Parts: sequence; structure tokens; C-alpha cells
Amino acid sequence: MDLAGDQDGVPISGRCDEQFAPVAAEFARNFAERGEVGAGLCVIVDGEPVIELSGGWANEARTRPWQPDTLVDVYSVGKAVVAVLALQLVDDGTIGLDDPVASVWPEFASSGKGSATVRHALCHQAGVPAIRQLLTDDDLWDFDVMTAALAATEPWWEPGTRHGYHTNTYGHLIGGLVYRATGELPGTRLRPVADLVGADIYFGVPDDEQERCADVIWALGGGPPIIDFGALSGDDLMVQLSYFNPPGYSSIGVVNTREWRTTQIPSTNSHATASGVARVYQGLLEPGLLLSPELLAEATAPQSVGFCPVLGEEVTFGLGFKPTTVRRPFGPNPSSFGHFGTGGAVGFADPDACVAFGYAMNHVIPRWQSSRNRSLIDALYRCL
Repeated sequence: MDLAGDQDGVPISGRCDEQFAPVAAEFARNFAERGEVGAGLCVIVDGEPVIELSGGWANEARTRPWQPDTLVDVYSVGKAVVAVLALQLVDDGTIGLDDPVASVWPEFASSGKGSATVRHALCHQAGVPAIRQLLTDDDLWDFDVMTAALAATEPWWEPGTRHGYHTNTYGHLIGGLVYRATGELPGTRLRPVADLVGADIYFGVPDDEQERCADVIWALGGGPPIIDFGALSGDDLMVQLSYFNPPGYSSIGVVNTREWRTTQIPSTNSHATASGVARVYQGLLEPGLLLSPELLAEATAPQSVGFCPVLGEEVTFGLGFKPTTVRRPFGPNPSSFGHFGTGGAVGFADPDACVAFGYAMNHVIPRWQSSRNRSLIDALYRCL
């Protein structure tokens, strides 16, 4: 069925196979009952798009309707995508999972990080979830400055002995690894991958595409907090630096600026359409298209399990992907894998059900899962 027009004053358009009408109903209910402002949803089943919906508004004033080609910051959804770029280098023999990061990035060996491997980096065990050198947002816009500061950081633990979610540094860690191994910035490396699967996704939105970007609306408002780092120590210091060094590292206060959208922070500022996210995961479901089946199986299996001081809970990490867990579920099938993003954006694949899923929105509520994405996922599986 095709949808066009307003539903209770909210513009919703697109198409949805009749079988999945309950998902479209939940999409509309997100706006009516759950505070959604603007969003896109794309679901691919057995290689065919069955749901492609756009709804709501791309700006806080609610004057610009969300379009199928609306780009928005999908936050940590980008972690899995930049990991794919590194894993492709493993597939082609450029690097090995158990090679030291320093084998292609010699500077990274400083301050006791010589034992950190590519595997450690991909599964959040590398020991650098935060940069110790205090930085400014002017530094944030410079990929070389950020990766140099990360390489110089003394590890917060011996690499490989524990894990901690590399909330923001993951983009400079894995992106820096890709850059040192290939000579190409992650945004450049992403273009042929995106073109191959027809995905509208960027690390660093070109100037001529920025008019397509939706404004991100933070539910809590305000700018980054003022923190006395000198009054903190240990994990408390590490966690605060991970989020707020540089001050805008988590996007707060800078998210809708040209500088934020243009720079390359693949862990935090990947911009994509919902379709773009889903098409990356559909590409992963096609054996050998983006990754070899053997490497994908390893990357989506648990690699590190335990308490994470950054997230404050028990977490399971794969190699760039998060395997589905009771605490952080994607689909109900145990082979599901993907990544959530701050505020509720999510991309995942379910090989058992042949599902690729992409959801992107601009009203950011705390943390990574919400009643909105859960309602869509649950409705989808009731229809299968």
C-alpha cells in the first residue's frame, strides 16, 4: 500500500506491503503517542524492500517534512559501518585481526599500547575510550589532530585485559587504523562500499548535500556540561573524558553545525537515510559482497563479555557489531546482529529471517533504545 498525506497533522509517506501494515501503524503511532518528530524506516526482507516510510519533520519548527532522502546523524550506528571498512582489510590480507594496531600505525605503540591488536580495537578492548590530553572543538574538526592525540594517550588498562565502550574514540581508532593502512580517510573509503549496495550514508557530509540534513533535536537540550576534570580520577575521569573531551565530542552543542556534519567522526556523526542503513545490512546478508561469510560470522559472535564502566552494565561486544542479547535485542533470532545509536537509531540484520532493518530519527531521547524502535521491531516480527 502507498501512503501519502497527513495523519493527525503529521506528514507520512512511502510504501508498505500489506503484510506489514501493522508496522506502518506503529510508525504512525510513534508520532501520535511517543513523541517522534521526524523519522525514516526501511525494512528489506529476502532482498526486497517491503517497508519504506518517511514521516514528520526534519526541523524543530516543523516546517520541513521528512523526505526519503533526508540525512540525519545516526550516531553509533556508524560504528558497525566503520568496522566493516577495517574488516574488509582483514578479508583482503592487508591486516590480520591479531596483528598489532601499530603494525600499520606505528605511533599507536606509544605509552604502552604496542600490544593492542586489531581485534582489541574492534571489540573495545584497546584501552583508549578517552583521550587524556585536553582538547578543544577546533581540534575535533581535524582528523589528524584527533588521531595523533589518541595515539599518544596512555591506555586506561592493559590492552586485551578488559573492555570499555569507546563511545567516541572508536571512530578515530578504527578510522585511524583504516587511514594508516590505506592512505584513505574513512569517508573516502566508504564511498565505493556505499555505492556498491546503493546506500545513502556518509562519514563527512559534502557541502552540496548538507541541505538534506535533518536537525537533531536533543530532548534534554542545552550544551555540554562544564566538568572539573582535575577533581576526577580513575574510571570516573575516563568516562567523563570519553564523552566530553573535546567538549563537543558527543555532538552536544555542535550537532547541527556545518563543522560537525562535515568532519569525520565515524563513531558518532555518520549521517544516513533509513534506507542507507538498511542497505548496508542487506549487503552484509549477501555472502561475500561486503565481507566473507567466515569473517562476518566471527565479527558478529561475542568477542568480549563483561561489565563496561562506560555504559555501567554488562555488555557483549563483537568486532564492531553487537550480537543480539536479552538486554540489547534486535530480532528474536539468536543470529541477529547490528548496532544501536544514541536516541534510538538502529541498523541490524537477521540472517535467519533474511531481514535488514534501518531506522533513523532526529528527536534524541536518552540512551540507545526507545519505545519507538522497539515498537517497530516487535511489530515487524509479529508480521513475519
